Amino acid sequence: MKLVIPNELHDDETRVAMDPPTVKKLIELGFTVTVESGLGVASHHSDAVYTDQGATVAESDDFETAWGEADLICQLHAPGDDRAGRIKSGAILLGMMQPLGHLDLMTKLAEQKVTVLSAEFIPRISRAQAMDVLSSQANIGGYMAVLLAARACPKIFPMMITAAGTIAPSRVFILGAGVAGLQAIATAKRLGAVVEAYDVRPEVEEQVKSLGGRFVKLPTAKQDSTATGGYAKQQTDEERQKQIELMTKHVAGADAVVTTAAVFGKAPPMLIPKDMVDQMRAGSVIVDIAANPEAGRGNCELTKPGEVYVTDNGVIIDGTTNLPGLAPIHSSQMYANNMLAFIREIVNEGAIQLDLEDEIQKGACIVHDGEVRNALVKDALGQTSGA
Repeated sequence: MKLVIPNELHDDETRVAMDPPTVKKLIELGFTVTVESGLGVASHHSDAVYTDQGATVAESDDFETAWGEADLICQLHAPGDDRAGRIKSGAILLGMMQPLGHLDLMTKLAEQKVTVLSAEFIPRISRAQAMDVLSSQANIGGYMAVLLAARACPKIFPMMITAAGTIAPSRVFILGAGVAGLQAIATAKRLGAVVEAYDVRPEVEEQVKSLGGRFVKLPTAKQDSTATGGYAKQQTDEERQKQIELMTKHVAGADAVVTTAAVFGKAPPMLIPKDMVDQMRAGSVIVDIAANPEAGRGNCELTKPGEVYVTDNGVIIDGTTNLPGLAPIHSSQMYANNMLAFIREIVNEGAIQLDLEDEIQKGACIVHDGEVRNALVKDALGQTSGA
């Protein structure tokens, strides 16, 4: 079994799909592992460390040869067209492939009879918790978002009683109490802030409270996330407008706002319009975890994905993308462990054996045996749904 790990194409990507300790475990499973030279530079893993763990580090032509012979390719993001075209028939491509944003590539890989397994489509069931890349990376993202907010805020977060007077704690408002939001609540609380949080799913109230936050209740339509696989569903325009009106006072009263709301496979919901930003105090901070380059914004109307800037009324809006990449050692470790857990599901007695009747493998499968299998991707391609 030949496994290959390439460098990533994205300029801001510091993470690696497999860190050295995980490579050693893959070799124990029976893989020969080839990594592209320089793979771990941005995450502080040298070529020598990969070699020490048993991997082959290859450059230029040697790596391209290994790429064309690979049985399994593991990476974070989809490969470029050139490399994708040289993946052999029957090989498996595993990672966060974002197939809805790479429809032409999915069609191309189907024609080549490459199997595409997209990790973000792994179902959120108990048996798959160790493979949940969305949760592992969101944990890091929620933590880093609060650190960015604390760094940008012209106030300190904790209350201090000093001879120079008492300093009131900063107020932090978290929009969305999923994995990233809950980590943001916990981090802001540890830093000493007064924390409020809001989510359309009422069942998260107890989780917010358990982390020391106050759950903001807005009389809007509630959602049952158990019916949507743990994800929030898209709201109607009327529901969103009512939510915005009721949320304004909490946003305007906050020193820092962290937005985390996302709808799987859709553009991020717009929760903070310009009018709301206009009511915030100078020096207030918005860190928009949902900043999405394709949508051109995040949860805030004024977010500029990939940029940090100050509005005319003095509000700092941080649209940093790839927040997990700000802590590449631990985010890589978590991602690699997710990938290892999944790979163990498809390896049996030293051979890769896919079982597309298995709920986890079927959920992750986008392309297999010359056809697009995932219903969402098929619909996006205009094909008949159902596989």
